[in-house]
Amino acid sequence: QLQLVESGGGLVTAGGSLRLSCEGSGRTFSTYAMAWFRQAPGKDREFIAGISWAGGSTYTADSVQGRFTISRDNAKNTMYLDMNNLEPGDTAVYYCAADQEYTGTYYYTGDMHFWGKGTLVTVSS
Repeated sequence: QLQLVESGGGLVTAGGSLRLSCEGSGRTFSTYAMAWFRQAPGKDREFIAGISWAGGSTYTADSVQGRFTISRDNAKNTMYLDMNNLEPGDTAVYYCAADQEYTGTYYYTGDMHFWGKGTLVTVSS
């Protein structure tokens, strides 16, 4: 099993920034491509960004392109999501996920193998 734990969520005003972290444990973190998803109240889960196992390749969804940046530090078994210029529409529970079959280079619509429990981001206007 690969355990994933998100942190860094909270309440921020529009235009502000947050950095989410996803720490992995239990299996070799660096062998998994990873991704961030979010789910707003009453809406379907949405793919945000993906990153390859080594971190050299990333993909960011159009909805957050230019504002959100995904990265990882395999030495720390941690993936990050830097979120800038946040908007009320970014309010959601943010989840990290991992899958060895994903490459980190495209918009992912499936169900990844391992998931964290999520961290809530609330953006006030």
